[in-house]
Formats: sequence, structure tokens, C-alpha cells
Amino acid sequence: MKQILLFGAGKSATCLIDFLIKESATNGWSFVLADGNLETARAKIGTASHAKAIAVDVQNETARKQLVNSADIVISLLPPTLHFLVAHDCVLLKKSLLTASYVDEKIKSLETSIQKNGLLFLCEMGLDPGIDHMSAMDLIHRIKNRGGHIHSFKSHTGGLVAPESDNNPWHYKISWNPRNVVLAGSAGAVYKDHGAIVNKNYASIFDDCKNIQINGIGELAYYPNRDSLAYIPIYNLQTTHTFIRTTLRYPAFCKGWKAIVDAGLSNDTDLLDNKNLRLKDWSVNIKPFLNKENLELLSFLGLFSDELVPASAKTSADILQYLLETNLAMDAKDKDMIVMVHELEYTIEDKKYYTHSSLIVNGEDHLRTAMAKTVGLPLGIAATLILKGKLKLTGLHIPILPEIYEPVLAELKNHGIGFEEEEIYIG
Repeated sequence: MKQILLFGAGKSATCLIDFLIKESATNGWSFVLADGNLETARAKIGTASHAKAIAVDVQNETARKQLVNSADIVISLLPPTLHFLVAHDCVLLKKSLLTASYVDEKIKSLETSIQKNGLLFLCEMGLDPGIDHMSAMDLIHRIKNRGGHIHSFKSHTGGLVAPESDNNPWHYKISWNPRNVVLAGSAGAVYKDHGAIVNKNYASIFDDCKNIQINGIGELAYYPNRDSLAYIPIYNLQTTHTFIRTTLRYPAFCKGWKAIVDAGLSNDTDLLDNKNLRLKDWSVNIKPFLNKENLELLSFLGLFSDELVPASAKTSADILQYLLETNLAMDAKDKDMIVMVHELEYTIEDKKYYTHSSLIVNGEDHLRTAMAKTVGLPLGIAATLILKGKLKLTGLHIPILPEIYEPVLAELKNHGIGFEEEEIYIG
């Protein structure tokens, strides 16, 4: 009996767990869910007879290796810093590994061993990164197969609150790791715009967020993601004059967040003396950046409260995270929404075209969120393809190859995750 091992039962894992329970029952496989919190894992498994929840400290080498050794395929939804522990065991014990996280230098260092052992390590197999890669490459390859030359590539993705649950001035609620929201943009960004390389530091990321119209949603704003240039050779778009990957938010978010960044309230390094420190005193540096567009946003977040800052907070980023989790939390009845848009401009036989490809996914509830669907289902689909012998690649990969993205995108459509495309002749 083939066994699937999943490390991690957190927010993004629910839909993946549901999928793996169903697929395991259908195919006669067993499914093991390993997490530091046994109660959480058991709750996610429910009464499935062929699935088992196990408590594990992933840093316990003996316990971790025992689990990996018993599996036929391993999926990790652990924090990215812990992936390497699992990855190292997978190489040693000759198991293939799937993750939704970016390929980092530690994982890259295993590439030769992965190939030598005939394993498949498939990373960046979630939403962003993941579905963005697959859908973009599908578009790019189809355009090139028509003889097209791509001049401009823009890709936008956002985890947002669904319209029916949008009841705060930020038009945003936390549907994924709040720390990532706090630190968004802190690494700066670099991208290509009309032939020029644009470098933005943290302070300028939210300066001039541009807007985009989305059918059925309205106007959203976007800011650049980290290093877009690194994906130009990966997507084989070296001759494009514009190439950018961005994050989507509602315009209000960018206006409020810019003031927070300018005031240094997202600082994650400088230690605070928080004894008897009140929120209104902690946030005093934001006063020069207040205006009629952001005052309501910042007040709603609680920046000017008489409340004492949490005793556990060590940095400004800790306090900011507390405020996000307190004031922008999703209620049990709330639903989230994923929006992804690709914009491509290209020439075919001296005629210019523009394609707008969009994906909108709505969550079902506070557990089966759009984020959980779009992060988890690509991993589950890929795992079943591998176990059924339909995906026979070896080596270290991200999902930019047709043999990966074609069957995965096709199956995602069966789960209501599909793109709408519009091609426009522009001259």
C-alpha cells in the first residue's frame, strides 16, 4: 500500500488534506498527517479510516526520519526554514518531495543528489509561486507556438477578502501567514519597465501603486514583488521590454500601508522597551504621514489606542502583527478570495495583441479558504500524478514544463479553478 506523508496541518493545509483523504480512499493508499499539534491534525483528519494523525517535532531527527522512511512521497507545508530538514532526509532515504515554497540555496545544494538518486523534488507548487508559473507558461507557450513575440509580461496575484465579507476600510483580512503580510515589500523589488531596470527599496514600494480593473471585482492596486528579473530566463522572455510580478490589494490598503512603512512601524530588527508602552505612544512617529486618505484606516487598526502593547512583543513588527491579527481577522463566517491576472502584449505577423487572463477563486468558509484551495490542490494533484506513474520527471523542478502544468491545470479546472482569457487586437 502506497503512503503519502504530509508535514503541516496549518491554515493552508485543509483543502489539501481533504483532497488526499479522498484520493487515498479511491486508490487504496494510506495518508499520514504529521504536525506539532496532534489535536489540530486529528481535527483535520476527522474519521477517515485510512488516514492517521501523528504528533511530531520536525526537529527531532529520529522521529522525522522514521516518518519519511515509511512514505512513498512526502509533501511539506512547514515554514520554509524547516523544509531543508525534510528535504535532506528525502535525499538520504530516496523519497520524492513536494513543497509550495520557493527554491532556496539550501534546496539547490541538493540538486545533484536529487538527480543522481532519480528523485523528483517539485517546489513552488502552490498558488504564488505555483499556479502563477503554470498558467503563465501555458499562455507563453501557446503564444509562441502561434509565432508570437512577447513584448510585455505582467503577472498580478492577491489574497483578498471576498466582497460579501468586506466590511472594513482596509478591504482586507488575514487569510494566510500574518508575518508575511507585516514584512511584505521589506526586501525591496527589482523589475523591468519599458527596457529600464527599476530598483525599489522598501520605502518606495508603496509610493505609486498602479491600478488595474478586474471584471466582477472592480479596481485593484498592485505593488512589485521582490526579484522579478530572476524569472525572465525561467520563463524564457529575455527579449521582453517589460517584465514584472506583483501583489494585488485594494487601493486603500496601499495608502494605509505606505504610512506604516514610512513611519518604521513594520521594523523587525530593532528591539523595543515595551514596559508600560501604549499603542498610541508606539505609533507616534506616524503623525507626519497622516492624511485624510489614511486616518480612518490607521485608526481602525488601533494605532492610536490607549491599550498597552502586548508584553510578548519584542519589535514593532510584533506589535503590528498583533494589530493585524486582532483587527483584520477573518470571522468564522467570512470568506476570502484569490485574484490572479496575467497581462501579455505580443506581436504575431506584425499585428499587436493584448491578452488579459484572470482567475477568481472564492473560499467556502474560514477553513476551506480560497488560499487553502489554491495552495493545497496543486500539491495534491501533483502527488497523485506521481504515485500513479503519470509524472515521471526526475530532478529539481518548478512547474514550468508542459508535462507538469498541463495535467495539473486540467485537474484544477475540475475543482473550479480556471482562467478566463480575452485576446484583443491593438494594432
